[in-house]
Amino acid sequence: MYRERAAGGIAGAVLWESVSRGGAPSRVLPDGCLDLLWSSRAGLLVAGPDRTAQVAVSVPGERWVGLRLPPGVGPAVFGVPAAELRDRRVALAELWGRAARRPADRINDGQPAAAVLEAVAVARLRAAGGPDPLGARIAARLAAGVPVATAAAEVGLGARALYRRSQLLFGYGPKTLARILRMRRALDLARDGTPLAAAAALAGYADQAHLTRDVKELAGVPRPGCCAPTPADRRPPGWSPGAGTARRRSVSRR
Repeated sequence: MYRERAAGGIAGAVLWESVSRGGAPSRVLPDGCLDLLWSSRAGLLVAGPDRTAQVAVSVPGERWVGLRLPPGVGPAVFGVPAAELRDRRVALAELWGRAARRPADRINDGQPAAAVLEAVAVARLRAAGGPDPLGARIAARLAAGVPVATAAAEVGLGARALYRRSQLLFGYGPKTLARILRMRRALDLARDGTPLAAAAALAGYADQAHLTRDVKELAGVPRPGCCAPTPADRRPPGWSPGAGTARRRSVSRR
């Protein structure tokens, strides 16, 4: 079972819910996003930005509720640079201390987890004065295939300043983010029926072999065709960071 909706109060954020059937692990592909999660087994968690695919395992019947924050928004909500959470899954209490008890208590008292996650994230974001506006601009330019140097000039930053800001907002440098977003765009096109060679070209790859190399290194599977989506990993056509919903794509490991 999987369902999702746009989160109110945070442009581009998505609330999703699922119940695990158990079985084979799944791979969660990197996307530059941070997630606030609640698990019926593990409680409140934060998923940091990944550089490569992470293998996720759930027990049968485990319920998950997640708030996926667009690239660049997570640091304002969680109060730490994205780089500190890179490739990590941590308990919310590690970041917020006793303040993490309040949303946990509300969920334990019977309030809907989705509503609690949304409310606490909106409140934290408002208290922080909103996300860094450069996050959406940088991610959108890189997702469009703009070279890093050009993106830096367009947002008014030098190369070193762009790198530092990207580490803070996304958890890795702009070249890594651009590579991740390019791979995801190519895979989205391929899943929508575009032949792999054409999908690679449209996403900005020199050829299909370069796409295959990135899929192997970033997704951990030998070829693009192995990245078959699961029901909990849907993304509407035309998605781009800062312009729509940001969802992680997971693939079955069989």
